[in-house]
Formats: sequence, structure tokens, C-alpha cells
Amino acid sequence: MINHVTLVGRLTKDPEIRYTSEGAPVANITLAVSRNFRNAAGEIDTDFVHCTLWRRTAENTANYCRKGSIVGVIGRIQTRNYENSEGKKVYVTEVVADSVRFMGTPPQRMRARELFDPESASGQSEA
Repeated sequence: MINHVTLVGRLTKDPEIRYTSEGAPVANITLAVSRNFRNAAGEIDTDFVHCTLWRRTAENTANYCRKGSIVGVIGRIQTRNYENSEGKKVYVTEVVADSVRFMGTPPQRMRARELFDPESASGQSEA
């Protein structure tokens, strides 16, 4: 059987790291991933994919990525279920990441560049 997922998208919020009772770092992120086609209204829809990161992957992502950062996630789909406080069974589908690649320029660096060099931010260059 094959269970392999590759996604590239933007973080919808800053990653927050937490630790299990055994001390293992874990972070949950949501990736906004644009679809490859337009809908009936001519717009490109976006899927919001929940991902779970463990250990060094969780720590590095929490340390180096912020809301809006473009990341690539390679992992597998996992489903789980639990019973909520109302006694109803809730099913969760998520991607468990094997690796995360940091792509693009982090938003905070882009903003800093705009402050110190407005021409580079507008895309103008000297010829």
C-alpha cells in the first residue's frame, strides 16, 4: 500500500510547539493550499490541510516559520477518531509530516527589506 503526500502551501498562523508528557515536541499547523484549477465562478479555491509535526521537524518549523511562510510538507495521511464531550464520535483526517522544507522568503524578512530598500520591494531594479 502507498500512503504518501506532498503539499506546498502557506501557514495560516504561527506554529506553536508543545510537548507530550514524555517530552516529545509536537506542533500542529494548517497549510493553505491552492487548487490547480478554477471553480465555476472563475476563482481558485483553497484547501486548508491540518498537519502534525514531531520532534526536530516541529522545533525547527516553530523556530523558523511564521504565518504566511511557504513550506513544503512530505508525509502521510492519518485518520483518527475520538468521542467529544457530547458523546458524539468525531473523525479527524490529517497529514503526519516526515519532513518540512522551508520555501520562499519569510514574510518578516520581506517587510524588513521594504523598510530599508523600497525599490527592491516594488520589483524595480537598476539597469
